[in-house]
Amino acid sequence: MLINFTKMHGLGNDFVVIDALSQAVTLTPDQLRFIADRHFGIGCDQILLVEAPTVPGVDFRYRIYNADGGEVEQCGNGVRCFARFVLDKHLTNKREISVETQAGIISTQIEANGLITVNMGVPQFATADIPFLADTQASTYTLDIAGQQISIGAVSMGNPHAVMQVDNVDTAPVATLGPQIERHASFPRRVNAGFMQIIDRGHIRLRVYERGAGETRACGTGACAAVAVGRQQGLLDETVTVDLPGGTLLIRWAEEGRPVWMTGPAVSVFEGKIEL
Repeated sequence: MLINFTKMHGLGNDFVVIDALSQAVTLTPDQLRFIADRHFGIGCDQILLVEAPTVPGVDFRYRIYNADGGEVEQCGNGVRCFARFVLDKHLTNKREISVETQAGIISTQIEANGLITVNMGVPQFATADIPFLADTQASTYTLDIAGQQISIGAVSMGNPHAVMQVDNVDTAPVATLGPQIERHASFPRRVNAGFMQIIDRGHIRLRVYERGAGETRACGTGACAAVAVGRQQGLLDETVTVDLPGGTLLIRWAEEGRPVWMTGPAVSVFEGKIEL
């Protein structure tokens, strides 16, 4: 099976994007892991499939697979790359499109300056919606990890996130603590672990250990989750600049019950074909 693909990235969070509208594409977990392998395959954090929608009134459907071959619900950097891809490939001439994901319907808009703004949906703090095993909903929770008490906020942005505040992201134990949080028993579907340093009420730095991918250069849903948790805890303003290792996102969240808006870039790197 010969597949055409485009390599893309959003702030260094990189993707293999595949048009499953013009070519028949069925990928096994082994094939997904091969594509994502940086030594033997193409190399990426996630694989994105562009498909026809399954519900009326929606422009496209897109599916997201992590480097470990598992399908996930949502990816903020991925949806910006998706929007850039369908426009560049002339699959649509609309600059505002609606997209079906496992997490629900979201909308994207390509701005005049080339940046892409995405309605990322309403943050969900109810423990059952994350999902997170806790007796009651709260703004902070404590996780016991190897005898250490870790304070986190928990939220779903279509996928689960745990956000902890750190003094300095440069020295945060992302590589060691990240995988322990990701697989903590309190998160039955695992979780993305965010390490947030607050510079001021309108500016944070963030590193994210992503579920099924490890630490990435940027995580769009992680940026949204960090701002949502920071806002819920009374630490951040409505508009926040989020600096990630790969670059900067602008996140806006007015209040509970309202959607989070994310603005950032998406870049095509190269085109290719791969034989599977």
